[in-house]
Amino acid sequence: MPGLKTTQYGTGDFSWMRNTDGLDEAITGVIDISDFTAGTHFPNGFLPSGLPVRIDDLDDIRPWADVSGAVLGFLKGDHKTDGVEDVNVAVITRGNIKTVKLPVAFTVPTTAVQPRFFFGS
Repeated sequence: MPGLKTTQYGTGDFSWMRNTDGLDEAITGVIDISDFTAGTHFPNGFLPSGLPVRIDDLDDIRPWADVSGAVLGFLKGDHKTDGVEDVNVAVITRGNIKTVKLPVAFTVPTTAVQPRFFFGS
């Protein structure tokens, strides 16, 4: 049938978490999709589980940047996006993170220290 498109995505790959600590305490916010890059942050039409984000303003969640005052979070699950409309998301705000399993290159914060996370490989 013309005009039909099948897209498949799931709950997300949670292999970037060492255990379930923090999963049940996720918070919600709004991703300002204009701050994200399709090829980097959502190359497959969805923001992937484990994407590091900056959550110091939950109405304007942006890509993670290790700057003074920044608060780190990681997306809980995959979140579909068309690249135009802002997206409501769930964010994990504490936990034990396997940095090598994150969906993008990530360096442990040094400027905006994040005491709610333990980082390992």
